[in-house]
Order: sequence, then C-alpha cells, then structure tokens
Amino acid sequence: MRATLIYGAGDVRVEDVPDAGLREPTDALVRVLRACICGSDLWPYSSKPETEQGERIGHEFVGVVEDVGSGVSAFKRGDVVVAPFVWSDNTCDFCSEGLHTSCRHGGLWARDGVDGGQGEAVRVPLADGTLVKLPVGEDDALLSSLLTLSDVFPTGHHCAVTAGVNPRTTVTVIGDGAVGLSAVLAARRLGAERIILMGRHRDRTDLGREFGATDVVAERGEEGAERVRDLTGGDGTHTVLECVGLLPALETAFAAVRDGGVVSRVGAPQYSDVPADFGVFFRNVTLTGGVAPARAYIEELMPDVLDGTLQPGRVFDRAVPLDDIADGYRAMAEREALKVIVEP
Repeated sequence: MRATLIYGAGDVRVEDVPDAGLREPTDALVRVLRACICGSDLWPYSSKPETEQGERIGHEFVGVVEDVGSGVSAFKRGDVVVAPFVWSDNTCDFCSEGLHTSCRHGGLWARDGVDGGQGEAVRVPLADGTLVKLPVGEDDALLSSLLTLSDVFPTGHHCAVTAGVNPRTTVTVIGDGAVGLSAVLAARRLGAERIILMGRHRDRTDLGREFGATDVVAERGEEGAERVRDLTGGDGTHTVLECVGLLPALETAFAAVRDGGVVSRVGAPQYSDVPADFGVFFRNVTLTGGVAPARAYIEELMPDVLDGTLQPGRVFDRAVPLDDIADGYRAMAEREALKVIVEP
C-alpha cells in the first residue's frame, strides 16, 4: 500500500510500504477515507534531522472497517469510523477518568510498528476501545467535519473545558490556526459571549468571527495584551486559550488574563521553562491544559456536527490526493493553507 514517510526537515515522501493487516485479535483493519496534516506535524517537518530510513507519520483519519480480529465485537466490515489521535483500550483506570492519552495499554500512531494515519490503510490496535462509529456513508458531505473529531476540534474543546469557559466568562484565544479557530468554536458552544481572537491572517480571523469571535486583535506581545485589556476595561479576560505552543504566546497569555483567571495551553510547547514568576503567582493565575484526550470528547461533540449546528470542517481550506501530500505540507508550512485534508 501507499503511505507517507518523513525523512527529515522538508522531506516528506509517499512510498510503498507493507500492507496493513491484522496482527492481534483486538485489531481492526481500516481503509482510510480522509486524513489530514496536523499543525504538530509541522514541527518535525521544520526540524527533523535527516535520516536514511523514513518514518511513518500522521494521526488523524476517518475510514471504513475492512476486517476485524476475533476479539473485536463493536465493529464489523463496512462501518465508517473515526480514530482519535492516540489508540487506547477505553477501559483502564485512566481511560475511565477521561484521560485516554495516558491509557495503560495504548499508544501513538506511526510508532512501534503501528501504521500512521497518512496512508491508504491502518491497522488499528484495541479497536473496540479506540474507534468510534459514525452514522454516515463513505461519501457523506459531513466527513470533513467528522474528521476534525480525531484531533483538532477536541483539542480546541479541551482547551476551553480545562479553562472553565462558560456563559459567565470572557475568553481570549491566542492563535488563528486550526486549533485556535476550533477553540473559538468550542468556547462559543460552551456559552461564552465575549471571545477575543488574537491573530493577524485576515482570512482566518474572518472565519474566526463566523465561528463566534466577537473581537479580533492583530497586535502581538505586550501590545496585543494591552489591546485585550483595553477591550475589557483594563482587566483582561477570565480565560486565555493558548493554541500556539511558543513561549511568546504563553507570555502574552499571562499578560492578557484577568487576575484570578485561567490560562489553558494546548499548543504543543516548544519551550521547557514556564515564565510563571512571582507576579503571576501574586495575581492568582492558574495554568492548565495539556494534550487533549480526544476519545473522551467525541461522543459529546459528534451530535452538533451531525445535525449541522457546528461545521468544524471549515478549517480545511485545501485538499490534496495522497501522492501530493508533500505539497500539502509545504503549503501549511508556508502559511498558504490553514489545514490540508488528504484523500487517499
């Protein structure tokens, strides 16, 4: 079968790899209908050291079950499914607490002999716990929005939930990428009426306004934080959703949050030290967030996608066939595309 491999920074290739197939009784074989490129994929794309042997990549996909092992009871051939960006048993104590990313028996796609999502098919370990059935057909118009349930929409939702967003809170979202826009959509879904989006790409912030942002701040750093404070009577917002992962974004978050407020970070951090000094401590600012347990949120978010109330798939602004995925990576890295969907 064909699948995507990364050999180093800027070097993504589609090559023939061994066909995905069942290995364990708890496996399912899923033919990929749609995959996509994640913002987190751009970190290795920009910095991975050159290697002689490529590594599989990709962790977001929807597909059709082609075969199941003898230990799989929840799925059958022909089921359309979405896979969250980690696989898990959905039964261990961590999963039972809603923390599937810490599953005692789970793991990551494209690691340790498990297929990546950016290919023609995937062997899904622990299929009963990992996959979620979608009540749609293979060609349904909702597939793009349902694909966001694998990662980007639950990640934005996790950011808003851990921050405590509700109808009584004001919100600042830092970042106009797909996660940031998903956080805007999630904050609005949770009832926030004042949502300030910090971003400087007009096409993206326009979509952010359609998703629920009431204000847009194009300035960055202290200037941007000052603008947020100006919009909120000098206080800042109750919550700040940091969806970038860079240190300046976190510094802006601390500067823009109201005293006693919450900063939630879901941007994959590209820093090791958090600038939470005595000033942040004295203001009683809480820092939370982390990697999103997408599996814990899919059933909650799916109904609003199925009935058209929410359209998170609008974050996809370019589609490429699998063989052209390298161009999709380039387009996202060069900010020509917000988020690329891949159609094997």
